[in-house]
Amino acid sequence: MTRAVLFDYGLTLVTFSFPRRELLAALEEVRPWLGAEAPEATTLLHNVLEPLDAGLATLGEEEVDYLEYFARGWQRAGFDLPRDTLYRILDLEQRCWDEAARLAPDAIPTLEALRASGLRVGIASNAPFPPEMLHRQLRRLGLAERLDVAVFSSEVGRRKPAPELYHAALRRLGAAPNETLYVGDRWLEDYEGPRRLGMEAVLCTALAREPVPAGIPTIARLSELLTCLDDRRVG
Repeated sequence: MTRAVLFDYGLTLVTFSFPRRELLAALEEVRPWLGAEAPEATTLLHNVLEPLDAGLATLGEEEVDYLEYFARGWQRAGFDLPRDTLYRILDLEQRCWDEAARLAPDAIPTLEALRASGLRVGIASNAPFPPEMLHRQLRRLGLAERLDVAVFSSEVGRRKPAPELYHAALRRLGAAPNETLYVGDRWLEDYEGPRRLGMEAVLCTALAREPVPAGIPTIARLSELLTCLDDRRVG
């Protein structure tokens, strides 16, 4: 009996394109904060922001303090910046990513239909950025008001497939694992991890960038969840 559905965020509900033009404009705004010898925006993008973005793929189950991670990227480029300045730069950068986020075509109607059917709906997703910036993005996309909960790894301190993030979202949903379906795009974090806790899971391939191993249940688009759940009694 399914009472709740938890979603991954990136490449499940939303996709992103690298906002190069917007980031360069933001870095032009930042350059005066760095002093008279600040390099060109293109150099800052190449030496700081692009390596930081690439490094996210190497993170393990322990979540990072993103401002410390961000500071190390700037230090490698020769800038030892105060924490308040780093936060201002990060906020500008994240606003570029806010603009670059695009919803899956059927994300909103699927969330609305699930909630209309009596299900509780939430997000449990890896994201190291400051929570206030992540929740701002949810509001901008129109997701916040269509979710019962949204929990990110930066709020919990642990990343999927570690169990703490799933447990935090389940507690806030008020749902047991065996009452919850998890929907994502990656085998380990979004299928194997939830199933270890007793959740059912399915991968959505619409935005996925990695192939799904054979034998794992999939849907081609989010709206197919409604059909999948027809066979599961909703309490």
